[in-house]
Amino acid sequence: MSLSIVESGLSFELAVAPALLDATEAAARAASAWVGRGDKALLDAAAVDAMRAALIEAPFEGVVVIGEGEKDEAPMLYVGERLGRSGPPADIAVDPVDGTTLASRGGPGSIAVIGAAPRGALLQTPAHYMDKIVVGPPARGQIDPERGPIDNLLALARALGRSPRDLVVAMLDRPRNEHVLAAVRELGARAKLFGDGDIVNALLAVLGDARVDALMGIGGAPEGVITACAVRALGGDMCARIDRKLPLTLDDLCADPVALFVASGVTTGELLEGVRYDGATACVHSIVISSRDGAVRFIKTQRRVE
Repeated sequence: MSLSIVESGLSFELAVAPALLDATEAAARAASAWVGRGDKALLDAAAVDAMRAALIEAPFEGVVVIGEGEKDEAPMLYVGERLGRSGPPADIAVDPVDGTTLASRGGPGSIAVIGAAPRGALLQTPAHYMDKIVVGPPARGQIDPERGPIDNLLALARALGRSPRDLVVAMLDRPRNEHVLAAVRELGARAKLFGDGDIVNALLAVLGDARVDALMGIGGAPEGVITACAVRALGGDMCARIDRKLPLTLDDLCADPVALFVASGVTTGELLEGVRYDGATACVHSIVISSRDGAVRFIKTQRRVE
């Protein structure tokens, strides 16, 4: 990485990362009040309010490129909304709660999450779904959106120096991913099926977690763009298709080498612990990933709350 990129990453990170962390922590705390109460709309609304309040005065000039929807359907954190006071121009991709249904039922693994990159870097798409492949750094450059699941899994196995039978492939448990499941089973590999939360499972793959070697299959398009920020920061690889037609590489999803990914746990899952209260103190666990140094920082924040 060139010195200019490192300097650019440092400047961007110093201005943007603390504000993103404040925002995901605030969203996680707000959402936690509604965990297990069965109303995902109120849970999401609380997280949206808190996240926007933290971002509106942030020290950057942000534009929401992935948010809660278009302006006529989302009064806050809508696509195109400008956030922050002044500072480096940034694309912001937000999901105040990834896993609202999970959290509303008291289930595990919901997070508040934001991805960011310099202005103009992140893909803005109205699509709801994206067919994704996410792998870690050892398989960078080895996956191709034009190839089928079996060929990509064989390439992944070669890159990792392992038998295809040893691979663990995470995918959303949906009928639309039956073709991926069939390919995994044909190779004798293991499938990790999950009901919600493809950002966390994609992150496990790119982090090199022994539980997941790749994320594959059709999931949310907004979540895909947020995931691309983490993949870019960690030196992994990602490719995708939208509407089974338009092939996308990581450069299409996140075009700048400078990227940030920040998430805070709402409910305890494989990656992060959920919000915990001890009297008037709230404890929030977060992860911050920066492309500047490729570091993965786990942060525990305790804060007095009313």
